[in-house]
Amino acid sequence: MIEIQYSAEVAAARAAGTAIVALESTIITHGMPFPQNVEVAAQVEQDIRDTGAIPATMAVIKGVLHVGLETDQLQALGQAQGVAKVSRADMPVCLAMGKTGATTVAATMIAARLAGIDVFATGGIGGVHKGAEHSFDISADLMELAQTPMTVVAAGAKAILDIPKTLEVLETQGVPVIAYGQDSIPAFWSSQSDLNAPLRMDTARDIARSHAMRQAMALPGGQLIANPIPADAEIAAEVLAPVIAQAQAEADAQGVTGKAVTPFLLQRIFELTEGRSLTANIALVRNNARLAAEIAKELVKLKA
Repeated sequence: MIEIQYSAEVAAARAAGTAIVALESTIITHGMPFPQNVEVAAQVEQDIRDTGAIPATMAVIKGVLHVGLETDQLQALGQAQGVAKVSRADMPVCLAMGKTGATTVAATMIAARLAGIDVFATGGIGGVHKGAEHSFDISADLMELAQTPMTVVAAGAKAILDIPKTLEVLETQGVPVIAYGQDSIPAFWSSQSDLNAPLRMDTARDIARSHAMRQAMALPGGQLIANPIPADAEIAAEVLAPVIAQAQAEADAQGVTGKAVTPFLLQRIFELTEGRSLTANIALVRNNARLAAEIAKELVKLKA
């Protein structure tokens, strides 16, 4: 049996039928140092509350799936050492062995489904890594989107990835990729790219209706909402391109592979942009949280 513990706030929201938005916890344990990690996580949660929904940060703590974290739990997780980064493959092992793990995009989708939550806000999803035709390095996030019924709000795929190939995999898996309010796919730190969006929607209500229709049709999988970073926080794609290329070249030269690739690249880009990438990352996560809350509220209205 899976032991699930709901925070007091989430339990009250479930009882009242209030909109709830899922959040991942790897941003806390693997995204930035303490205390900034806890401060940002708390701010993102507050953004959701201010928009009229309730946040549910997911984490596995000593073999228990936590749906929503109390303040002391958030603080403790932010300072914990050796926390596992769990995805679909290792999440059951983490639970079964009584270990502690932070949830990735895929694991957060699974946790949210178990908790009956339909909407999840993150920064950017994983995808097809550059050179995947040789390494076969493709994130489990894409397969999870293909099978778990969840509306995931992100600023597109992380810009370090091969975005065209990522879109191709999502198309093959039947995952709708919906750009919010524009015709191009946002590119994480940049609001625009040269890739046309397969679909476009301009309101949270339309996105909620699409989610509900997929459920009515009993279609497996979810939908990805590509929400552009606010213009005043973005880093232009032409500025980032040489930075990303340099970071990727260094990773290749040092033989960085597997799960270590993404954190290595993000750290080098942070250093090469003198911290601008992290500032932009925080802005886009907060922006995604607010949109996710609006979608979750619309879903509640549709179910009423």
